[in-house]
Amino acid sequence: MTIDPKAIALKDARMLSRRLALALPGLLLGACGGGAEPVAASNPSAGPLLALPPEAPAQGGLLLGRTRPGSRVTLDGRAVSVAPDGRFALGFSRDAAPAAELVVTTPGGQTERRSLAVARREWDVQRINGLPGAMVSPNAQQMARITRERERIAALRKVDSDLPHFAEGFDWPAHGRISGVYGSQRILNGEPRAPHLGLDIAAPTGTPCATMAPGRVLLAEDLYFTGNTVLVDHGHGVVSLYAHLSAMDVREGAMLARGQRLGAIGATGRVTGPHLHLGLHWFATALDPQPLLPPA
Repeated sequence: MTIDPKAIALKDARMLSRRLALALPGLLLGACGGGAEPVAASNPSAGPLLALPPEAPAQGGLLLGRTRPGSRVTLDGRAVSVAPDGRFALGFSRDAAPAAELVVTTPGGQTERRSLAVARREWDVQRINGLPGAMVSPNAQQMARITRERERIAALRKVDSDLPHFAEGFDWPAHGRISGVYGSQRILNGEPRAPHLGLDIAAPTGTPCATMAPGRVLLAEDLYFTGNTVLVDHGHGVVSLYAHLSAMDVREGAMLARGQRLGAIGATGRVTGPHLHLGLHWFATALDPQPLLPPA
């Protein structure tokens, strides 16, 4: 019996092609938690209308998804920016409602509606005493400065750049003791104040601080409450914040590589000791950075 090697190779190739075709839907809906992203088809226009991680989003969470390029996406009726390759980001506030509706419409008119269950979280109460009175109850002149700074930050929260780094994952900007967590109710000098919307990393003054991911510096300025503060834009409304720095080593407009030093931990602004306040936002929505970081 004569064996034709070309015929055997052709048969094996056909079997492999069929196995890949059967496995593809599962690959497309792979998890994207912890900063990873959904796996896309080699031909995005032939991929699913909507690919999301299998786990439900939670209050304070950042969710990354993917759709066909050119599609329109809305979250509870609000338009969501979609990258040229179909990637997008969604953010859920500390007090997000238990359900949200995501709608995707392709350029060809196909529509998919997805109801998202948003997991509820429990929040700690943190009491901080010993703050200077002016940092808890500012006078009129100080309030005027605070108002100007808040207006500038609000304008920067509207930036919707096309940078792709929002979907590349995040690294720790510095290491130290976790002294404050996202979402905790703050009691300052015995007075209830707004919840803490970031992650505090306590470390000695001068400890280097690096950017969590590549991005562009939106702000590098001394602010009343947060002291020396740097904002870095990672694209599509995802912006990281580094506050209470003793030094700022970057200028507005600079492009930073992953892990590039941007300053040093300090005790500027409203603090009781040196630490980094690490924040993350999706536009005006404050998110919890900690679930997106690698295990400490």
